[in-house]
Amino acid sequence: MTRHHRVRRPFSLALLLVAVTALAVPARPANAATYPYQDPTLPVATRVADLLARMTLDEKIGQMTQAERGSVTAADLTTYRLGSILSGGGSAPSPNTATSWADMYDGFQRGALATPLAIPMIYGVDAVHGHNNVVGATIFPHNIGLGATRDPALVQQIGQAVAEEVSGTGVDWDFAPCLCVARDDRWGRTYESFGETPDLPSDMTTLITGLQGPSLGGPTSVLATAKHYLGDGGTAGGDDQGDTRLTEAELRTVHLPPFQAAVQRGVGSVMISYSSWNGVKMHGNRYLITTVLKGELGFTGFVVSDWNGIDQIDGAAGFTAAEVTAAVNAGIDMVMVPAAWKTFISTLRAEVQNGHVPLSRIDDANRRILTKKFELGLFERPYTDRSWTPTVGSVSHRALARQAVRESQVLLKNTGSVLPLARADNKIFVAGRNADNIGNQSGGWTISWQGSSGNITPGTTILQGIRAAVGPTTTVTYNQRGTGIDGSYRAAIAVVGETPYAEGQGDRTGSMSLDREDLRTIATLRNAGVPVIVVLVSGRPMDIATELPRWDALLASWLPGTEGAGVADVLFGAAPTGKLPMTWMNSVSQQPINAGDGQVPLFAQGYGLTY
Repeated sequence: MTRHHRVRRPFSLALLLVAVTALAVPARPANAATYPYQDPTLPVATRVADLLARMTLDEKIGQMTQAERGSVTAADLTTYRLGSILSGGGSAPSPNTATSWADMYDGFQRGALATPLAIPMIYGVDAVHGHNNVVGATIFPHNIGLGATRDPALVQQIGQAVAEEVSGTGVDWDFAPCLCVARDDRWGRTYESFGETPDLPSDMTTLITGLQGPSLGGPTSVLATAKHYLGDGGTAGGDDQGDTRLTEAELRTVHLPPFQAAVQRGVGSVMISYSSWNGVKMHGNRYLITTVLKGELGFTGFVVSDWNGIDQIDGAAGFTAAEVTAAVNAGIDMVMVPAAWKTFISTLRAEVQNGHVPLSRIDDANRRILTKKFELGLFERPYTDRSWTPTVGSVSHRALARQAVRESQVLLKNTGSVLPLARADNKIFVAGRNADNIGNQSGGWTISWQGSSGNITPGTTILQGIRAAVGPTTTVTYNQRGTGIDGSYRAAIAVVGETPYAEGQGDRTGSMSLDREDLRTIATLRNAGVPVIVVLVSGRPMDIATELPRWDALLASWLPGTEGAGVADVLFGAAPTGKLPMTWMNSVSQQPINAGDGQVPLFAQGYGLTY
């Protein structure tokens, strides 16, 4: 206001106090930096160097330590200078809502910021097909289904949607994507693979761009993680955490390319695999972590261990000083020690002090971790941006997930063009334990680590999708076992397959066939003399060759997540476009079976019919 436009106002004591206070305090910008590292106008490298020079050994070791939320308090972050917290699969605040997550995150962050240098923590979760630990989040198809879409642009959009939901809960680090090249379908993590050949996971590294944004520091930037380095999908017998027995040339040809693509996309972190390469645990493999990943591929982010992964280096329970030293010297920058983090801190401190771990290695690890924290903008915006919280499970994200489900369906058989089904003037019978079960259609890593059957989170079951797809002149009858079907129905849909599992528990060493309950249900439908359409909900190809001649149609639906209407879209007319990301075996005796290995499959990788 210029002096010519002054307006007289009544004088008050309050105004006098404000004026006196203003004179007493020297003028200073609200966010003025005390130290160079707190100045956002300076280059990140300058800020990192300044902060590193101010840190004690305990503060540096704290930055390298990641503890599980159930084994720490906010006060622990202050006392021990912890750099990171994670939620293991199924580890959630109560009640399990997006707002509770945001409140929990902010509480831990206050503990981190109460340290002398106020270094923010970074919080990690396994949001591997949506923000899947959070009730009400959008659950997207698992990676095997996304691989079937052959649509990297869609996968990038999914990454962006997941980043928004993750950001709405405060979390800033996602342990995804899994870039494993699954070579043996008996492996329980096969569904976490985009495909059995390196081209598919490489193409789908667009998820990283979706999660992180064009560069870190955007409003919903979430640090992505390429995992599990290296060869986790190539273990003998599909044994989870087993031994990948390949020459270096084979390892480089099959398993390395997706990680090279991830580094080229600027992935912020890489997680090490539990598995071994020719008998040597990856968590202690300095050649592959430091020489190849950081040196040859030029990875500048930070390397994180898997859950208690350092404890597996010597094969005995309980990590030792030798294992801590082997892991850190191999190039692991942040160590995931969910419960035994205090022991880890004291062990690493002793190993630095006795010269087994050079301080230069500690500084390098901190430089990498702090660089990402600065790039993410955590020093300027450490708390949850609550404007993103309403995006968790939003209508637009569910619509995107439904599109992904629709594009992931692979039509493998369609005798007499029984599909698509008519929406009007039709009579359809639906059966099978996976027809009306959100938990089953979402699979593992959904609300809990191994996943579970039942109504575990909001969504649309395949049956609900079918009911919503038909017009008022069509009858849809459902009985899980098929009881009540007769010849008056025009078609029967059997939604069968696997029930939820994750790593370890998902390994199959024997049969990969449908179980008795599924086979009985299909037989009941078939005995009514109506065309039978099998919708297979599974995390991998199954051993179905002997049953297939008696089915009129087969639709591979993978693990579609919460938006079952996408399956119904294809059943009722949306042309299927999905192509097999895996080779489909004739029998389990062919495992491992992969493109180009000379075996005759039931369906080749890339196969898929349309209307």
